[in-house]
Amino acid sequence: MPRFHCPAPLATGAEIDLPPGAARHVQVLRLQPGDGITLFHGGQDADSPGGEFDATVLRMGRSDVRVQVGAHHAIEREAPRAVHLLAGITANERMDWLVEKATELGVASITPLVAERSVLKLKGERAEKKLAHWQAVAVAACEQCGRNRVPVVHDAVDLAGWVRAQAPLQAQGTRLLLSLRTGTQALRMAAAGGGGLIFLSGPEGGLSSTEEDLALAHGFAPVTLGPRVLRAETAPLAALAALTLQ
Repeated sequence: MPRFHCPAPLATGAEIDLPPGAARHVQVLRLQPGDGITLFHGGQDADSPGGEFDATVLRMGRSDVRVQVGAHHAIEREAPRAVHLLAGITANERMDWLVEKATELGVASITPLVAERSVLKLKGERAEKKLAHWQAVAVAACEQCGRNRVPVVHDAVDLAGWVRAQAPLQAQGTRLLLSLRTGTQALRMAAAGGGGLIFLSGPEGGLSSTEEDLALAHGFAPVTLGPRVLRAETAPLAALAALTLQ
């Protein structure tokens, strides 16, 4: 059954108009009144209903679709451990691919990192458009893979800015840094135990020595994924797969 993200309030028995994106998708699929779909709110906060709802198409307009919300199913398909990804922004469409696959693998949130060696530099309106695009990629990935909680794609930030923002929050959880330095631990060993986890990975060319020093000074432990050098978009996905798949 087709699944659609619907951030509007959802309650059994309610009649609602689908948001524009979901409505267009329903029209593209040529669904008709009486056809069934699945809706999920996607929120991460405590006020979100979570799970997913059955719904039935009531009316197909030229640019709008009205549905009746049916039964709620308290189904969650989240990873057993919350992994927050701090990933160097990669070039071209590789960042889109990274966001999509990280969402499928169960990432809890993604923070695009503007690293010293990042090819793509984001500022102003361009940054806002990219952020909205990446968030939409995450939504589409949730619709496809069955997740009912959409990971937040945070504003792009450099590592120093991220550290400043986290300091007053006193964020807890294991912090791991993908590094080629000597003295690294294997990922599984460093990530042993439970609780939230932040995984930091650089762009093409990796993080600079200055950035790695900053990360190490703020509680990140250096880890390795093995003897092979993985691409910037592959490495965090390999880590996520090791940490979130059962």
